[in-house]
Amino acid sequence: MANDNLKHTDWQLIINEIANEVRPLLNEGKVADYIPELANVDSNAFGISICMLDGRAFSCGDAHTKFSVQSISKVFSLTKAFSILKDDLWKRVGKEPSGNPFNSLIQLENENGKPRNPFINAGAIVVADCVVSNTEDSLNTIIDFIRELACNKSIKMNQAMFRSEKAFGHRNAALAHFMKSYGNIEADVDEVLDFYFGHCSLSMSCEDVARAFLFLANHGVHPVNKRRYLTASQSKRINSLLLTCGTYDAAGDFAFRVGMPGKSGVGGGIAAIIPGLLSICVWSPGLDKYGNSLAGVKALELFTTKTGISIF
Repeated sequence: MANDNLKHTDWQLIINEIANEVRPLLNEGKVADYIPELANVDSNAFGISICMLDGRAFSCGDAHTKFSVQSISKVFSLTKAFSILKDDLWKRVGKEPSGNPFNSLIQLENENGKPRNPFINAGAIVVADCVVSNTEDSLNTIIDFIRELACNKSIKMNQAMFRSEKAFGHRNAALAHFMKSYGNIEADVDEVLDFYFGHCSLSMSCEDVARAFLFLANHGVHPVNKRRYLTASQSKRINSLLLTCGTYDAAGDFAFRVGMPGKSGVGGGIAAIIPGLLSICVWSPGLDKYGNSLAGVKALELFTTKTGISIF
């Protein structure tokens, strides 16, 4: 499908077709259970939403059902930290794919407490520290920021999820204390972890997430409220990290199959963008061995195949 014909695209028909085609995959993935609260979701759920820069929106399936965004929220804390610290941020966190599990300690020791990228857990905890160290009432600040991006003031934390994350987040606590020993965490570790667990515990729908990602599809300016959240250069840099690091150690396969910058979370959501055109979010709780939504990755692959659009 040629790009000049996009205005004639029946986006609703396409996502309806995708929902039907991925339905047989919904029980093939494994719902995350290492955080007990995450296991309490319907494994048959599937939703998809598209938000266009011109204001149109299309949804189907369980697109209005709220789910735990988990690591998708790392994009918003990174945006906030990058806007505050600018390029000084990269002195504390790298820009390379990790090639290791998202909660690995081994790489951190080899690299003297500097995480490989801001989307693995260690990197996101450093980003969390950057926000906590530079804002007042940090958790409410980031939640209000996300509400603004999603154009939905009702977004809130799932308190049961937060308690579950905190009670079982021993490895994340270990990562934070380990980086503190290298001087790469400045604030109080418990405060940083509460901020980190807090934003990961937000409940949002596919529609919320897709709308919240619109600014990254529009060079840092949100097309709804017209506010600039990042410079065009900063937006480009975050999108490049989404492509190379956004889906854990399956980023190469995701780029190969899907061809969009994207960020996944173990709650089963994946958000992605086509610069200059749209943002999209899919949700299906069953995960593949890398921690990405199995049906969600396939849905996004079908989306770029059926529409003929990708960043390549």
